[in-house]
Amino acid sequence: MELSLLLQKIMEKHSLNQTSFAKVINSTQAQVSDWLSGKSKPSYENLRSIVKEFNIDGNDILNVERKQKENKFTNVELFAGAGGLALGLEQAGFDNLLSNDFDKDSCNTLKINRPNWNIMCEPIEDLSNRNLLEMLNLKEGDLDLLSGGYPCQSFSYAGKRLGLNDIRGTMFYYYAKVLEQLKPKMFLAENVKGLVNHDGGKTLATMINVFEEIGYRVQYKVLNAWNYGVAEKRERIVIIGIRNDLNINFEYPKPHEYKPVLRDVLKNVPISEGAKYPQSKKEVFDLVPPGGCWRDLPDDVARAYMKGSYKLGGGKTGIARRISWDEPSLTILCSPCMKQTDRCHPDESRPFTVRESARIQSFPDDWQFCGSMLNQYKQIGNAVPVNFAKEIGLAIIKALKEVK
Repeated sequence: MELSLLLQKIMEKHSLNQTSFAKVINSTQAQVSDWLSGKSKPSYENLRSIVKEFNIDGNDILNVERKQKENKFTNVELFAGAGGLALGLEQAGFDNLLSNDFDKDSCNTLKINRPNWNIMCEPIEDLSNRNLLEMLNLKEGDLDLLSGGYPCQSFSYAGKRLGLNDIRGTMFYYYAKVLEQLKPKMFLAENVKGLVNHDGGKTLATMINVFEEIGYRVQYKVLNAWNYGVAEKRERIVIIGIRNDLNINFEYPKPHEYKPVLRDVLKNVPISEGAKYPQSKKEVFDLVPPGGCWRDLPDDVARAYMKGSYKLGGGKTGIARRISWDEPSLTILCSPCMKQTDRCHPDESRPFTVRESARIQSFPDDWQFCGSMLNQYKQIGNAVPVNFAKEIGLAIIKALKEVK
């Protein structure tokens, strides 16, 4: 039975119309109408209210759609941020059972865009101490995928192979702790490329050892989002784990032949707020051509703008960098105005706006971001590009289908 039909039966049994039903569960008539038409789904809070107010078996209503299709893939996401990874996985075919982040603006972003998702806004330290199996009505091993990008942190080494108990207090520890509790069929961890060589490779080696200790065989690869429908040079390590009892194989997605550039993605972008350069900086960028950087400035201007950095070694090509229409953006960062990592609009002497940054990260235009302008930039810069996440999700589902 579909969820919409189950709700209709509840209303008929209690002689309620949409308005009166909505009032009982502290919702709105418009939301109830969307649920009945299949346009959206009730949030977990709504479902809990229905269970409580109408004395229904929670298993019946919380699992009704999960049982509808045998080939339904589920995921739980940690460090969810603004939802780039979760949205891409949804587009690939995953049903998001839980998304967690500690940042309130990020959680509000998730809630306003996916009111039917189960969004929890609490520190990962607290979430990892919950009985997630009971809360999600799952058995150990039922979940298909645990996903998320935990912060990269060093560990204390004493010349030994570190295990789960040796890495307490790190964000990775709590990711691993949730993994150990849920024991999903697979896990996905996305992180910065620098993790590969972080602390001489010891940090990644420890992570892999912990994953193996929990019961997973692990593989990793550095991928560039530009190869997967994203107009951005963004290299990230993608770590994949498969539970040891499953005889399945995972292959990373193959790069696309078509690689988009800014001209392809920044057409008719909705107007939005955006950061601005101070007048002195704007005057410098007025002298930089599309595709150029500080090297294209008159020498006296470059020296005055770069100050001590002018004499340092290295290319420093991120300074006074104006992106061309015919190239992808450099990696979108959390702050749009950092002097060492500028990404200037091709034509105008300004950073990309919030919505332009979101387009580059392949978020759809209807995906809203909550919080201050600077926090919106931060959410977008921290996100996994949606198209990139979708391609990885499709590859994971291909592997999971060997189980189902």
